[in-house]
Amino acid sequence: MTRTDDDVALASAVDPLVLALDIGSTATRGGVHDASGRRIHGLQYKVPHAFTVAPDGTSVIDPDQVTAEVEQVLDAVTGDPRLGTRIAGVAMDTFAASLIAVDAAGRALTPCLTYADSRSADAVTALREELDEQAAQQRTGTRLHTSYHAPRLRWLAAAQPRVVAQAVLWWSLGEYVLARLVGHPLAGTSTVAWTGLLDRRTGELDAELLAAAGIGPGQLSPPRDMTEPAPSAAPARWPALARAVWFPVITDGLASTIGAGATDATVLTAATATSGALRVLLDAPADPLPFGLWNYRVDAGRTLLGGAINDVGRAVSWAQSTLRLSPALAVALTAPPSDATPLVLPYLTGERAPGWVGGARAVLDGVSAATDADALFRGIVEGVALTYARVADELHPAAPGVLEVAAAGRVSNDHPEWLQILADVLGRPVMHVARRRATQRGTALLALDVLAPDVPRAPRSTGATYEPRPAHVEHYAGRRARFATAYDALVRG
Repeated sequence: MTRTDDDVALASAVDPLVLALDIGSTATRGGVHDASGRRIHGLQYKVPHAFTVAPDGTSVIDPDQVTAEVEQVLDAVTGDPRLGTRIAGVAMDTFAASLIAVDAAGRALTPCLTYADSRSADAVTALREELDEQAAQQRTGTRLHTSYHAPRLRWLAAAQPRVVAQAVLWWSLGEYVLARLVGHPLAGTSTVAWTGLLDRRTGELDAELLAAAGIGPGQLSPPRDMTEPAPSAAPARWPALARAVWFPVITDGLASTIGAGATDATVLTAATATSGALRVLLDAPADPLPFGLWNYRVDAGRTLLGGAINDVGRAVSWAQSTLRLSPALAVALTAPPSDATPLVLPYLTGERAPGWVGGARAVLDGVSAATDADALFRGIVEGVALTYARVADELHPAAPGVLEVAAAGRVSNDHPEWLQILADVLGRPVMHVARRRATQRGTALLALDVLAPDVPRAPRSTGATYEPRPAHVEHYAGRRARFATAYDALVRG
């Protein structure tokens, strides 16, 4: 088997080793990486899972189930006796904006609310009437939205008052898992920032939003940078981790950005997993901060600017499971753009950036008796690309130095042909970061910046660069105008 530059045999791995855990929307994954950031061949493991969803906006997952999945991963990847105690650190990322009510004994009182849970939509409306949303966004970098803690806690207080009365702490999923495994609910700065309650400039919790949420600062874990790992605390069950430090849990958005090679403000990352985002790493808070975007504090000096998209891989998977698609989807994706392709607003679980309409749902426009399944699939993929473009338009004034768009994630790897559509819609080249598990790699790299700062990192694996085609750029300019009109009608409706 030919190994890539990020896949190395254990015997050839450079110490220190890092075990990186990635808890995503569709699976819990983990694997061992060497000091150059390369995966150790054979020491990778995955446990699939799915959110529990319902038409009322419910989107949850059982935190004890996820903890058990992490234990399975640790069992699988640390069992090789040749590892000895070479693993120097354990780092974890999770999907962002998760919320669990926890009692005094550290037990979960609620399922884990995911970023896609939109049941707090009415609380968002109420808070927008009570607070100056633009001022709050300038402080925290986040809008009032169903993905964040203030409206969720307001909604829970009304819907489940007994649970809220019993809650002593409010943890993210990663904090809960770490507390169960090693007794330390370590919250990285980015994890706390994704609550929507952290001041992006000072790193302090925002008093006005805490009051609106009905909680005190002591009910949230203090933010810790990756430079503040906890000493080894692994149970005897995993002797390979006996000397490993445990890093505070970070968000997948930060990890994905680093894993794609976007380590400064010249590289814009297009994340294309179950959900998606456009992100750029800045050395300071964004100024100006566009109203349609977020700007999260990720450590003492840096922030992450961008916008998230709920439905990317989720929209593709929905089409694949719902429509009678042909086996050759590449043909549909590489065909020239057509006015006959349906216009799709791909909001299966609501919109985040740039409009922040949590209750939005998908719109199909221009479907006729002549529309087949592949044409509708093409419309869905174009709709996803057009949504990225709306975020890019907002982002440009605050990050004008972008030179490269790097696309990474499951959708780009499974359907690289769609990156030509994205390049045509954005009107700029898009480079395919072909390395799978870029998020997991980013988590490993952030830990290695602390444990092995002087070891050169292996280069990222890249595929083709897709150049925009002028005639297609012109076509999609008109498409974007139609999309904007349909979006305005959806919001007003």
